[in-house]
Amino acid sequence: MSTPTPHISAKVGDFAKTVLMPGDPLRAKFIVDHYLEDAVLVNPVRGVNGYTGTYKGKKVSVMASGMGMPSMGIYSYELFHFYDVDNIIRIGSAGSLQEDLKIRDIAFGMGACTNSSFARQFELPGDFAPIASFELLQKAVKAAENRKVHYKVGNFLSSDTFYDDSQRTMDWAKMGILCVEMEAAALYMNAARAGKNALAICTISDSIITGEQTTSEERQNSFHEMMEIALEIA
Repeated sequence: MSTPTPHISAKVGDFAKTVLMPGDPLRAKFIVDHYLEDAVLVNPVRGVNGYTGTYKGKKVSVMASGMGMPSMGIYSYELFHFYDVDNIIRIGSAGSLQEDLKIRDIAFGMGACTNSSFARQFELPGDFAPIASFELLQKAVKAAENRKVHYKVGNFLSSDTFYDDSQRTMDWAKMGILCVEMEAAALYMNAARAGKNALAICTISDSIITGEQTTSEERQNSFHEMMEIALEIA
């Protein structure tokens, strides 16, 4: 397949080597408006706007992934394979499954378990364990420590279901899973297959344990620490 793709109208070279991917297109626009200089719209398809600009002199791109692994799977695949992107950093929200991971804390996904069938396409003779780029993870942890923010590194659950009829999401907590979100596993698998790098950084937006939660406006316009850590390591 050549560019433009069915989902991205940009030309080769329009994207930086590193792309930050929030789930929400409005969070992407917030990052552009508040952090990037000389930002240019490079993709307007389906309202999933992609931008490229500079942050402290570095070329950086920002584009939303949408919700869920099918959407993340499409965008990350096209960026890795057709736009010569080397690094994708997911910056999203997640629900805590652990008592010591509070709302607004930051979680780094060292790995990503999943209830999805996304890995079946690779026809592997067993179960694949999706993991982050150690290089990106190491840089992110260092940036978090420099900022003295409360963070945890560990395993995520990437779920295909937001409304889980079985109501068994908390079963994952006994295996030490930090939090639940909906995109990291697909991103990590696509990065592995493409020989590229990926990391998921999530701010805890709600707690499955306590029922505490942030508002949609807070998720769109706050979570600055996560955004700044991602920009620093881009």
